[in-house]
Amino acid sequence: MYGVRTSARSRRLTLRVYPGGRVEVTVPTKTPQSVITEFVAKHRVWIDQRVLRAREQSPAAIDLKPTQVELRALNETWQVEYLAQSRRPWEESSDGLRLLRVRGAEDASRCGSHLRAWLRQVATDRLDGWLHSVAQHYDFQYTRMQVRRQQTRWGSCSRSGTISLNVCLLFQAPEVVRYLLLHELCHTRHMNHSDHFWKLVAQCEPEWRVLDRELSSGWQRVPGWVFA
Repeated sequence: MYGVRTSARSRRLTLRVYPGGRVEVTVPTKTPQSVITEFVAKHRVWIDQRVLRAREQSPAAIDLKPTQVELRALNETWQVEYLAQSRRPWEESSDGLRLLRVRGAEDASRCGSHLRAWLRQVATDRLDGWLHSVAQHYDFQYTRMQVRRQQTRWGSCSRSGTISLNVCLLFQAPEVVRYLLLHELCHTRHMNHSDHFWKLVAQCEPEWRVLDRELSSGWQRVPGWVFA
């Protein structure tokens, strides 16, 4: 079984397997059911493999207290310590060793909550400057940036010029993140996925097709504790 999500933003059919094994197919508007069925059948082996892996990594098996967090986008690896007592939910070491101390060693659920709060803060601090730099380089204008934790979208741009970025971008390759930033900035000029929009994207990033495919599979690189 699988769910179908129609998206006016999609230009092709894509598959996603969520933690626990739920399968979702995202399709462009007005895609015939026969096309969806054929697409799923074509990728059945891949789906079965991913579902099996996802079920093996069900919430009960997800490590809610990782000892290491790799932020691929920033080329940083953080070691994590868990403390029984601390004045703060989380605290970064001040000696430059990239050590993160998280409060609540006796409660895995609380540790996960603190880790997600830290991740959101890192994303807010680092992606904000990154987006600003890319926008300046290509002469784009936007109103503000916000960070969200979503399971289906990497980013979005509102008509008011607010760009929303997914905290999970921190687990992707730097060139993929840069592409997503450019993608959303291009929406400040074209609020659609028209030929004009993709032409602008190609002018900024000629390899966008390769990077877009890598981004589509990027959920596989997101640790389970981010959504547990």
